[in-house]
Amino acid sequence: MNLFSRIGTAVKYAATGRLSMSQLMGGFEGALAQRRLIAWKATQQNLNSLLSIGGDVLRARARDIVRSNPYAANAADSFVANAVGAGIKPSSLIADTKLKDQIQQTWLQWTDDADADGLTDFYGLQALATRAMFEAGECFIRFRPRRPEDGLKVPLQLQLFEAEMLPLTRTEIGTGTNPIRCGIEFDAIGRRVAYHFYKNHPGDSTVFQNQGQLVRIPASEVLHIYRPQRPGQIRGVPWISPALVKLFLLDQYDDAELDRKKVAALFAGFITKNSPEDSLMGEGAPDSDGSAIAGLSPGTMQVLLPGEDIKFSNPADVGGSYEMFQYRTLLAVCAAMGIPYTSVTGDLKAANYSSIRAGTVEFRRRLEQFQFATLVFQMCRPIWKRWLSAAALSGALPMPGFARNPDLYTPVKWITPKWEWVDPLKDRQAEKIAQEQGWKAPSDIIEAEGNDVDETFRRIAADQQRIKDLGITLGPLDQQASSVPLATDPVTAGLKPDAPLVSDQKPTINDNETPE
Repeated sequence: MNLFSRIGTAVKYAATGRLSMSQLMGGFEGALAQRRLIAWKATQQNLNSLLSIGGDVLRARARDIVRSNPYAANAADSFVANAVGAGIKPSSLIADTKLKDQIQQTWLQWTDDADADGLTDFYGLQALATRAMFEAGECFIRFRPRRPEDGLKVPLQLQLFEAEMLPLTRTEIGTGTNPIRCGIEFDAIGRRVAYHFYKNHPGDSTVFQNQGQLVRIPASEVLHIYRPQRPGQIRGVPWISPALVKLFLLDQYDDAELDRKKVAALFAGFITKNSPEDSLMGEGAPDSDGSAIAGLSPGTMQVLLPGEDIKFSNPADVGGSYEMFQYRTLLAVCAAMGIPYTSVTGDLKAANYSSIRAGTVEFRRRLEQFQFATLVFQMCRPIWKRWLSAAALSGALPMPGFARNPDLYTPVKWITPKWEWVDPLKDRQAEKIAQEQGWKAPSDIIEAEGNDVDETFRRIAADQQRIKDLGITLGPLDQQASSVPLATDPVTAGLKPDAPLVSDQKPTINDNETPE
């Protein structure tokens, strides 16, 4: 139906009272078919349909841009470092402190054996899964139970699969009447029953056996880690997807500008001679094409014959728009990925304390949402439950009654890595005030540091006992601080190497400066 037909239909509806002319002219601007929007063709297809059609190309381009583009590579590293850091660690919530200590110690030993490939520990697997979500949109983890002869205290390991291992194009009716959608088999009420993986990575040219063959793995043995963006979404979308086109075009533009600068730096001179046979500057004999090349020494001025001339190349400069254009494009790229500009580019030239703090707070809110709604819920929580079951069944941990009521042992709190202080002195003072006023528990402050509460208290008690046994006397920290003069800047103040740098006075921070 063309535009005139649509207008005619709308007018007919208006004539029958079903649609008034005011409604026709005053609808949503984004839904109008006016001249400037007539070329905007938006699809109504479901996200799963879009992924089954173009998901492989989208993922391949995302991986390519992360491999080759410095901004994309740094964005991936920054995202993983901030979301996972040294690891999201469990703290058991069972009341029996002795058993809790055993569970925590056994878990710590198992983390070194968690990777079935033996390349990293459990927290390294967290980082790998997070990076896979950034550049490919998803990651799969398979539980690999082990035999007693494998020598593991808890006979369980984890194996990571890349997104390419589960074909997006496999959509059909599987065994019985279960449908297979994008490689995932569902039952009649929409529960995941199995995953149909390739035996080997389809892009691995170093493997020659079982290429293209699929194997069905029960869903109970697989974790699918991805961030759902729409209801009903069954496969993941690369985190970097909204920035792909701009990153690719900006990369091409930067390469072209770099080549232009290279050509401009190749200073060339062109000699015009009245007599082609004359050797004015010591040039060699002409080649088969009649061209001869002459060299220039630094500071040489060659006297030419009357009527002869030398012309030098003078390429035009790019002007002052290059840096601003690149800055604005990178701002759009960072907004698309949800990562601060300074973290992606490392450019702190225009940053100040206020802008750094505002960007950091927003970024941390997004990461907290990702940590608990995706990484903890989809990966850490089910792995903890499976690990406890394996530990109980193997006898690695004494947990009587676990088979009858496992909920007595499974409560756990996951502690995310600590955020670095934006302003250490003020932040520490705020934590102290919150604790003294009863607004915040000491355990919350300790966990915000990325530490387990019970372990921290035990270490403090052990340190105090050790100090007492050795006869060491330590003065109160507030007295030590108050006895030291203020040093605002050890560099500009010209302090000696042994000059004290601690003070109980509050430093003054200018919004145009980043605090040291």
